[in-house]
Amino acid sequence: MSHYKINELFETLQGEGSFTGQPSIFLRLQGCPVGCSWCDTKHTWEINLDSEVASDVVLNKKAETDEWVDLSPEDMLRIFQSKGFRAKHIVITGGEPCMVDLKPLCELFEQHGFSCQIETSGTFEILVSDDCWVTVSPKVNMRGGYDILSSAMQRANEIKHPIATEQHVDDLKALLKEHDIKSTPIYLQPISQKERATKLAIDTCIENNWRLSVQVHKYIGIE
Repeated sequence: MSHYKINELFETLQGEGSFTGQPSIFLRLQGCPVGCSWCDTKHTWEINLDSEVASDVVLNKKAETDEWVDLSPEDMLRIFQSKGFRAKHIVITGGEPCMVDLKPLCELFEQHGFSCQIETSGTFEILVSDDCWVTVSPKVNMRGGYDILSSAMQRANEIKHPIATEQHVDDLKALLKEHDIKSTPIYLQPISQKERATKLAIDTCIENNWRLSVQVHKYIGIE
């Protein structure tokens, strides 16, 4: 039976990309070696075995911590039911969720009427169900030194790229050219909510017929 290290499990609205506004259950997995300098979930990077806790600790978190619980997909389904979650869309994120095989997780959820989406940096092989929606947020030249995999770029249903500078835009264009990406929806997401980064994203989206993702959840103050 597959088990996964879960840092957070909660119901909210998806605030980014194609599913913005969609009621969703978020599963945040522990562990990520990519090392993005602007990461807003650095508490998920390290897997400290001393930080394993009971499920109720994770479910009732009031602050960001590196504590995680080991759960099977069946355990998660029971939690969804016990918590009375009504969302039918599941977002699997991290950390870097593709460090592990997500196919058993996705397939079981889909068998129970849920749709699945993963959010990945594109630096690990993507092992998911055929119907899983894959959001690749490519992390170029990060501290961890991982390359973006061609297989990840080709599997992406959408590409969501964080930007703050022209260099970030140039990196994305080079990546799209390298992997011959032509029809996949492209979202630009300002790394900060600052006016300069947002204006750059807007102008670049208009210039290239791309789309804007503004992390709606941060603007309206939800998790």
